Amino acid sequence: MPLVATEAVVLHAFDYLESSRIYRIATREAGVLSVLAKGARRSRTRYGSAVDLFAQGDARVLLRPSRELQTLTGFDVTRARPELAAVAGRFTAAAALAELMMRFGGEEPAPAVFAALVTALDAVARAECDVAADAGLAGAWHVIAELGFAPTIDRCGVCQRPVAADLAVPFSHPVGGVVCNDCQRGVPTGRPLPPAARAALRAWLAGEPSITGDAAARRAHQRLLREFLAEHLSDGRELRAFAVWERGAWDAA
Repeated sequence: MPLVATEAVVLHAFDYLESSRIYRIATREAGVLSVLAKGARRSRTRYGSAVDLFAQGDARVLLRPSRELQTLTGFDVTRARPELAAVAGRFTAAAALAELMMRFGGEEPAPAVFAALVTALDAVARAECDVAADAGLAGAWHVIAELGFAPTIDRCGVCQRPVAADLAVPFSHPVGGVVCNDCQRGVPTGRPLPPAARAALRAWLAGEPSITGDAAARRAHQRLLREFLAEHLSDGRELRAFAVWERGAWDAA
């Protein structure tokens, strides 16, 4: 039963029995794990008092490959991110990022994915209320790109021919990206993706910031992101945090 020391971020937490707590954590060295912290609700020596949602720190985990629930033996918080709980828009964006990791992150080492998550949470924590959703969108698409299933933006997802950047072209979730005019008749497509929206997606997938500009564009991007993720889910369960985020909770500062 190896003891793994790794940097980690808390994605979800709930109380278990009288004194313990179960966490879902994203780790740099072991992917996304479910861990049991025995006595966490009464012991501040091993876990501290700030091991809460979105906290980051140095975790020590006893790994048993045959088990779904691992054992957390300690967590030293290095970054608590209280700013995420101070504003509703930041919290809902961070919750959507956490849900993305929990639903799509595996149990294998993925340092680039972990780094993208950390960068995204920090950007959301720094963002003003009116652009917290933009920071969340940027972070989510960057995480998706690092996970390896980014949509195609500049080539047709069917014929792979280049698509000019100044064109509004339809986006197909089953195809996994934009579709040129010659191919769109044979595949299911959604609304046309304007050049500005494509430019924002291009930047976000590369890990660069971009501002949507208005609430309508922001909601359209959130809907596109949620639908794209739903297309890749095999269990059919709703993305609950994304649904709350998409309803516009950022306005409730």
